[in-house]
Amino acid sequence: MLREFTSPYDATVVKLLNEAGSLIMGKTNMDEFGMGSTNTHSAFGPVIHPDRSDGIKRSPGGSSGGSAASVAMDMCAAALGSDTGGSVRMPASYCGLVGFKPSYGRCSRHGLVSYANSLDTIGILTKDVKSCLNIYDIIDKYDEKDPTSIPNEVRKELEEATKGFEFKTNDLSGLVVGVPQEFYVDSLSPEVLESWRDGIKRLESLGAKIVSVSIPHLSLALPAYYIIALAEASSNLARFDGIKYGHRVPDKELLYDETRSTGFGDEVKKRILLGTHVLTAGTYETLFLPAQSARRLIQKEFNQVFQQPNVLYNQQQQSKGQAHILLVPSATSKAPQMNELNTGIKAYIDDVMTLPANLAGLPAITVPSTNQIGLQLLGQYGYDHLVLRIAEIMTKNK
Repeated sequence: MLREFTSPYDATVVKLLNEAGSLIMGKTNMDEFGMGSTNTHSAFGPVIHPDRSDGIKRSPGGSSGGSAASVAMDMCAAALGSDTGGSVRMPASYCGLVGFKPSYGRCSRHGLVSYANSLDTIGILTKDVKSCLNIYDIIDKYDEKDPTSIPNEVRKELEEATKGFEFKTNDLSGLVVGVPQEFYVDSLSPEVLESWRDGIKRLESLGAKIVSVSIPHLSLALPAYYIIALAEASSNLARFDGIKYGHRVPDKELLYDETRSTGFGDEVKKRILLGTHVLTAGTYETLFLPAQSARRLIQKEFNQVFQQPNVLYNQQQQSKGQAHILLVPSATSKAPQMNELNTGIKAYIDDVMTLPANLAGLPAITVPSTNQIGLQLLGQYGYDHLVLRIAEIMTKNK
């Protein structure tokens, strides 16, 4: 759809990186419009995992698999990706990288091609947490061109609140790490489960207190996510009509029909159809509205888990939780083989570990545990620097 299109302006995050002296090398392969978790739904063909030491072709994850592969092959120091349901953190897990999704509204979405507005977040892929922090500090700016950008007064409030969390390089005394029991799902592989246990032991050895926490309605996250994401995608992708820009089928009576039928890939067309169905009369009330209610319920339960209040809500109405940060797996398995990828409904289950952070707008980071298995740290909304600091300490003390 956008093969021959060149944007007349840079995205805000690209502009900020250019102004800071970064060298933008180019674009990377990805699932079309960010729709996929294996990077096989691309107009340019699939991305293959850069590590083929065992002779097996594997997926680097998606949708930002090209960004992850580029960093893993040392083609660049860092890469950006759009994280709608884990599209930065899952590839980071499969490729042994650091993948960070900031809090929703921290980094400007101006210039990002929308998949699902309320879920899309620009994320960062690097080989270490320090490099990730350097990039984040450049693009973590208020942007008046993005109506969802966090205002400066809220940013200052969060900055002051985060100052109370200062930890030494090898001492996490005073930190309470929550382990949500609902992330222990049947599809977790033994290797991932072992890495999760090792991560818990590592944090405990550094002085952190480990507590079990619960997010009772987390099982609703997967269906709620896909209902909301596909509905928003159906609306957002309506702009690609062959009239203003992008792909266009010339000299056709059914211009709109033919342009979209030939311009979109199969996966995108499938999601547009499903999203349109969700927004139709009758289905809207039975699917879309309940999905939004489930989303708010999950956000509320995350707030009840954290000790820090969510600045977007009335602090007097929030109950104080136990944990400062949460530790969960980033994926249910290591990088899957290309000839064994899930298809149909099963393919949508791959995001089950990462999409809750998008629904709640929370900062989340994947840190490598083994070569193809990563662990994920989740923090309260706006506490991005706390998440990055704990991730840095955790990776330095393997």
